[in-house]
Amino acid sequence: MIKELKTLIAVAREGTFAAAGNRIGLTQAAVSAQMQRLEAELGFELFDRKGRTAHLNRMGRQILLQAQDLLRLYDNLGSTTTGAPVNVRVTIGAIASVQRSYLPDALAIFHQQCPHCRTRVIPGLSMEMVNLVDAGEIDLAVIIRPPFALQSDLRWTTLALEPYRLIVPREVEGDDWAELLSSQPFIRYDRSSFGGRQVDRFLRQMHFIPREVCELDELEAITKLVEKGVGVALVPQTAREPHWPEGVRALDLGDHTFHRDIGLVHRSRQSLSEPVRTLAELISAQVAFA
Repeated sequence: MIKELKTLIAVAREGTFAAAGNRIGLTQAAVSAQMQRLEAELGFELFDRKGRTAHLNRMGRQILLQAQDLLRLYDNLGSTTTGAPVNVRVTIGAIASVQRSYLPDALAIFHQQCPHCRTRVIPGLSMEMVNLVDAGEIDLAVIIRPPFALQSDLRWTTLALEPYRLIVPREVEGDDWAELLSSQPFIRYDRSSFGGRQVDRFLRQMHFIPREVCELDELEAITKLVEKGVGVALVPQTAREPHWPEGVRALDLGDHTFHRDIGLVHRSRQSLSEPVRTLAELISAQVAFA
């Protein structure tokens, strides 16, 4: 029954028998046959079938959760001593700024509450994280909200809206952010990231053509370059780090302020294991307390 349960999880993740078959190397007919065999062994239907489509019904969603837990136990056979709790792993993706702010406190509490669990944090850009969650390679991710609609089986939970500021070296005089953005050298937030795309859209909408001197993704590095007098930059101000370095001034954009939407991307809560749901709730709580 193990292979049928693995196929069931693939169907739940991919949405159709055909897509699941492509993912795990089976024909659509073979996937359908496995699901019929699983239903026969269990004694009830797992899907609501209509035409060529099939969606998990209430019992199917319940079996899916049990299947995920069972396969974790199966994968851990031989890895624990007799009678010891199974070491469940939760894999989370996170952008760099989140790893330095909300995530460590949430992980510390999580390991206190779930001592039988282990975690792995995968770094990367937001786009990479969305793809990993979609492929089922990680359980959830804390990222910048994508500028496009998520796949139908993915869910978004906003955690924080971080306003962008123009940061300038303290020795640079003036409070007119538009004039400074036009006249000073510009350090650009990397356009390959979702946050950098927001900056790029803002500049185009406002018809600014800044004099660029550098482009990079790491916000802390951008801030240090500003502090050293290399130029000015548009970066988000996080709730956990409300104060800028001594050598930096932050200017409010007023009515033109735009925000970076930080949040969780994951599958429907019904398909998440209990440890994953717990970690998601702890991350949300840490942001709320910030």
